[in-house]
Amino acid sequence: MATKAFSRLQAAFGKNAEASVDEKTAPGAEKIQDEEKKSTVDGVATVNSDGSESDPDHVSADAQDGVKDVEGAALAWSKTTLILIFVNIWLLYLVNAFKGAINYSLIPFVTSEFQSHSQLNVIYIVADIMTGVVYIPLSKILDIWGRPQGFVAMTACAVLGTVLMAVCQNFETFCAAYVFFSIGTSGMTYCVDVITADISKLKNRGLAYAFTSSPYMITAFAGPKAAEDFYEKINWRWGFGAFAIILPFVAAPLFFILRTYTHKAKKEGILVEEKVQRTLVEKIKHYAVEFDALGVFLFGAGLVVFLIPFSIAYEAPKGWESDYIIAMLVVGFILLVVFFVYESKFAPVPMLNFQMLTNRTIIGVCLLDAVYIMAYYCWANYFTSFLMVVNNVTMAQAGYISNTFGVVSGVVLFIVGYAIRKTGYYKWLLYIVVPLYILGQGLMIYFRRPDKAVGFLIMCQVFTSFGGSIFIIIMQVAVLAAVDHQHVAAALALLFVTGSVFGAIGGTISGAIWSNTFPEALERFLPEELKAEYTTIYPDLTAQLAYEVGTPARIAIQEAYAYSQTRMLAAGTALMALAFISILLIKNINVAKIQQVKGMVF
Repeated sequence: MATKAFSRLQAAFGKNAEASVDEKTAPGAEKIQDEEKKSTVDGVATVNSDGSESDPDHVSADAQDGVKDVEGAALAWSKTTLILIFVNIWLLYLVNAFKGAINYSLIPFVTSEFQSHSQLNVIYIVADIMTGVVYIPLSKILDIWGRPQGFVAMTACAVLGTVLMAVCQNFETFCAAYVFFSIGTSGMTYCVDVITADISKLKNRGLAYAFTSSPYMITAFAGPKAAEDFYEKINWRWGFGAFAIILPFVAAPLFFILRTYTHKAKKEGILVEEKVQRTLVEKIKHYAVEFDALGVFLFGAGLVVFLIPFSIAYEAPKGWESDYIIAMLVVGFILLVVFFVYESKFAPVPMLNFQMLTNRTIIGVCLLDAVYIMAYYCWANYFTSFLMVVNNVTMAQAGYISNTFGVVSGVVLFIVGYAIRKTGYYKWLLYIVVPLYILGQGLMIYFRRPDKAVGFLIMCQVFTSFGGSIFIIIMQVAVLAAVDHQHVAAALALLFVTGSVFGAIGGTISGAIWSNTFPEALERFLPEELKAEYTTIYPDLTAQLAYEVGTPARIAIQEAYAYSQTRMLAAGTALMALAFISILLIKNINVAKIQQVKGMVF
């Protein structure tokens, strides 16, 4: 599959993007303006400040430096170089997907070693929020300084997090390490997705994303098995540490290719470098304003402090009446209110592009992203634990089942990408996959019980994976179709922020349901002689698995899992109903008629 896809990629490469279309043929005229440039959205060709259409053979004169650099590089490199970039991106996705699959399988056991399995959601919530906070400043780094600079910074962060995860000695250190790891790997994925958009025509972008995402078909099986071997035969720490060595070597070529051809473009006169002289103090002040440092702090701190209590309140001395739980909720809420007031009234350079948020397609895509991610994380964080405890599968088998998405998406994305290329449209797919996804998640409510065969769970995973993979590719294509090249990084950042923040909210819902149902159900179902031990069983996956299948204790634990999971799934399924509203908002833009990028592109 990957070989055939690569052949199609090679055959489709061309020197220039398609010619701009006349404004009358474009399906909309909503506009995003900045100080120097006026660009239309929703399918209208790029225009310069004098009203002329953008020249596809020259860099955009009034774009930001990072956009100019990547356009110049694309005009300077050859078809061979472009193919090498796609191969390198594919390898990066392979390594990151492999690492992610191993982590997903190992983390429940690592947290159990620190007696903190019940705090899985705390790790994921903090990581999601902090990652979401980073995307907007990162998009500005990509636009102001350049794609290579942002990419190498995220790679360094990922390597640091991986090293810290390998050497940590307690839950708190592991949580902090995972935050660095999550910021780095998610940031790398974001940078690569922006670069993929830079080097592919809009009508081919679905195929480009399908190709770069295809490694998940491999890691869906290889990752869980490798995690099991690391845990049982080597050491779980090497499951993290090995990638601190592998990742830099795989990431380095992309950085050097982009830097090399940026310099070549400058040398050949394609790019004209303009330098602004500032003192160190002036630079600090300038970038603190440009990256909205205060807004980033208020947003991140507010979300973390407000959402964490929903996952830890059960273990607090007085539950929801505990002083620090109430204080966190109040302080978090106040910080979020201050953030919105500051961003809307006082921020010199707001963190969010509010003009972009007036575009109905972008609003619809972000709503779909929020609903889908939130519904998924209502139940996903404890799914592998459920499979091992309730269905008595191994760590590797649980990983195979939970990674069904990777296998299904690897096939479906190519089909969808090709369909978008041929038809030019994407919205029609939503009418199929939204009901299918809701059906799959709704069936999970019935089948996620101890007396149901694991095959039914796999069937439901196939349904939801089919829908989810199409959601992702449509969201990426649609949000990019609504903007010009100048705003590609910002539009993708908005999409990634939405996913991260609402993933944290979904995890918060999951944590709240888990902490308020599982311990109580566990104590209720356990035999009388074991009720006193529920406090040691609750936070430790290995303790749960220690009871033999068929014993009263194991049956009680299984029933408690089912009791919690069915309620998590019910919440997620109810939320998915909002996806129908997003369909009404998203415009059916003809992506085949939009010129967005320049140079040697796919």
